Amino acid sequence: MTWTLAAALAVVVVLLLWLGQRRQQRARDAAARREAERVALEQAAHAARAQRLATEREQATAPPPGENDVQAGAVEARRLVDEGLRQADVEREAGDITRRIAGDEAARQQRDQARHDADRAAQQAEREAAEAASARRAEEAEATRIAEEARAREAAEAAAREQAAREAAEAAEAARAAEAAEAARLAAEAERAEREAAEAARLAAEARVRAETEARLAREQAEREAAAAAEAAAAAQAERERLAAEAEATRRAEEEAEQAAARAAAAAATRELRADETLVVVADDSKIVRVKLSRLLAAQSYRVALAESGEQALALIAAERPHVLITDVEMPGIDGFELTRQVRSAPDTAALPVLMITSSDDKHEAAAAVGVTQLLGKPFSEDSLLAAIERARLEVRVPA
Repeated sequence: MTWTLAAALAVVVVLLLWLGQRRQQRARDAAARREAERVALEQAAHAARAQRLATEREQATAPPPGENDVQAGAVEARRLVDEGLRQADVEREAGDITRRIAGDEAARQQRDQARHDADRAAQQAEREAAEAASARRAEEAEATRIAEEARAREAAEAAAREQAAREAAEAAEAARAAEAAEAARLAAEAERAEREAAEAARLAAEARVRAETEARLAREQAEREAAAAAEAAAAAQAERERLAAEAEATRRAEEEAEQAAARAAAAAATRELRADETLVVVADDSKIVRVKLSRLLAAQSYRVALAESGEQALALIAAERPHVLITDVEMPGIDGFELTRQVRSAPDTAALPVLMITSSDDKHEAAAAVGVTQLLGKPFSEDSLLAAIERARLEVRVPA
């Protein structure tokens, strides 16, 4: 494409140069024609003058008519001389013009040759220009074809892009619709899941409440059954203790008989502690045991103070100064052994009777080590318990 444009430009430059040379040549030809016409006019004028001079010479060669004729001839001779001089000048000028015309003819021939060469160059330039124009037209046709193909491709691509855009828009719209439907479905599922979770939570709460209620009832039933079993065991133990107590009572009856006199003497100044004056502190972490002992002791007219732990029992003992302490072995915090040790370590409560209830038979040594007055096994006999309390009450004397 670049070489084609360069060739076309060269052809245009050659044509412009050729046209300039032709204009210059036409101008030179016109000037030569004007000069030739001027020379021809001068030659015609020169011929007319030569004819006139010849006529005058003929007249001058005629015989003089007289003196006046001589003078006239002299004048005419001088005129002829002058005319000859002028004719010589004219001939010289004519020679110059002829030589100049000959030079102009040579120049014209050169110009003709140059014009011929220029014509051939112009024809060659025209052929080259025609070829360049043909090539340019072919290139333009090819460029037009390529441009049309490019426009067709662009149109096809534009149509494809429009189709793709429409399809993308339709796909996006379908995707948005699907996303909206999916979001609605998920929202519905989430709402259903929330309702199900709420229902499950409610059912779980109800189940937990039922389980807790059932567990509480089971514990109460177990406690009742344990209490019944304890009562049965206590009844058996009480029977064994009753027999032992009867034997012990027989032995002590003899001792008491011996001490009766001494007590009789002391009884004159003091009296026994009445049951309704006797304060019994019951320390047990089992509510069932506390309630059972409270009812048992109240039925015997004893005053009762209840404690759920060893700490609470110590506070009651310090505040109420009880006459008997009934304690369980196993309690949270301060257990029965530690409670007995602290009671025995205080001067005001060192002699306080301590009755300890235990379900294990291997606690006797530990109970004796801390100063327990009497150890009662579970189940214990109510009679043995009341007898122990009664013995402790009888040992207490109050002013009469």
